[in-house]
Amino acid sequence: MEPLAARLRPKNLDEFVGQEHLVGEGKPIRVATEKRHRFSFILWGPPGTGKTTIARIYAKALDADLFELSAVSAGKEDIRQIVEGPAKGRGGKSTFQEAFNNDTFAPERPKVLFLDEIHRFNKSQQDFLLPYVESGRLTLIGATTENPSFEVIPALLSRCRVFVLEPLAEESLRAIVTRAKLKLGKDAFEWLMGYANGDARRALTLLDSTTSLYGKVTVETLNKALESPHLRYDKKGDEHYDTISAFIKSMRASQPDAAIYYLARMVEAGEDPLFIARRMVIFASEDIGVAQPTALVVANAVFRACEVIGYPECAINLAHGVAYLAQAKKDRSAYDALRAAQEDIKKMGNLPVPKHIRNAPTKLMKDLEYGKGYEMYDEESCSPVRGLRAIRAARGFARKMPRPAIDTSSPALRPPTMLSITVSTARSASALVPPSTSCTFITISALFIRIYWGFRAKSSKGGLWGKYRK
Repeated sequence: MEPLAARLRPKNLDEFVGQEHLVGEGKPIRVATEKRHRFSFILWGPPGTGKTTIARIYAKALDADLFELSAVSAGKEDIRQIVEGPAKGRGGKSTFQEAFNNDTFAPERPKVLFLDEIHRFNKSQQDFLLPYVESGRLTLIGATTENPSFEVIPALLSRCRVFVLEPLAEESLRAIVTRAKLKLGKDAFEWLMGYANGDARRALTLLDSTTSLYGKVTVETLNKALESPHLRYDKKGDEHYDTISAFIKSMRASQPDAAIYYLARMVEAGEDPLFIARRMVIFASEDIGVAQPTALVVANAVFRACEVIGYPECAINLAHGVAYLAQAKKDRSAYDALRAAQEDIKKMGNLPVPKHIRNAPTKLMKDLEYGKGYEMYDEESCSPVRGLRAIRAARGFARKMPRPAIDTSSPALRPPTMLSITVSTARSASALVPPSTSCTFITISALFIRIYWGFRAKSSKGGLWGKYRK
């Protein structure tokens, strides 16, 4: 028997639930489907929100041959066979026969490729798609859970529209579950909504297995149908972002107890350890910075350990790094200085570089006094501050812009050689750890290689660093 999710899959947009901003009356996908307008697009959104269903409905409306591939296992040869026809392997049999079913395939019809997990295609594979998409020989529908602006090459992205799908609202999930014609009590339904976290397929899959195993749907049977204890945590949902936010803010507040608690929640939910480690590397520079430069060394070491070791042992490396970062001295001056400088650039544009520090590789440039008067280690007037003042005066809004203070006078701090962590939710972590949690972590002792790092910065009127330090 077909899975429940497959049996309930909509056949047209009138049956489709959710994503009204895309499939509602007058919205882009609805209009394109009704007018049979062919174009390539990418569907970006979390799992179970209708990406595959939209692709199938759209291809059917075009009366096109739909080829569904996963970028995890597909390659260039698969794409070539779709466009140019199945190649003949040994014995005269098609090497791509499944996609070219004789009952449905017609060479004269348009070809639509639904490429799931398109972000898993490397640059070379994505480049291979370009001529087919550009010529119209292939209409591409990509599906991804990752930001396409980072994962899809610009050349391909410019040839596709990007549509963002949102996690399904509770009302939409209720409508989908109702179609299953199963009896659910209020408690069971609320529990299922929390578990699904906007993912219709996840909800229907659990309902299917629960009814098959136990015949009725209650909170108890739903829990039994799960192979492991239920954790309401989805890597693409709100709980994901709420937990990582609490994790970062706990380290920022110098509360290792709470930070390790939220780390444990992410680890138990199966969060990608490299995602956690990346956030720790960012935190080391953004929130600790010059106060304790070795924090970046430790964070990078944790990231590398997670790459090499993986779960479950790398969780120990993560805890090691979290304990260190949470107890380190904090300083956001470098981060604030960068943001202030970027704000100046946004407001004033690219001011001309002072002549004495310009590159002068040719005689003409030297005749134009490029590089004239430059002295090594001289920080005088390296910033285009004169031009900045002139522009402000000309525009009539000369004013003193506030600058974040960068304290470079304090001596470099040594990393602690002993990290003593005693968790008590009634004490230091009470503000960040949920009140229902009570746990104790043993003392963690760690000896780090001490890196003596000297930091000297000359304060001058024209120096760029000095400008943002004042």
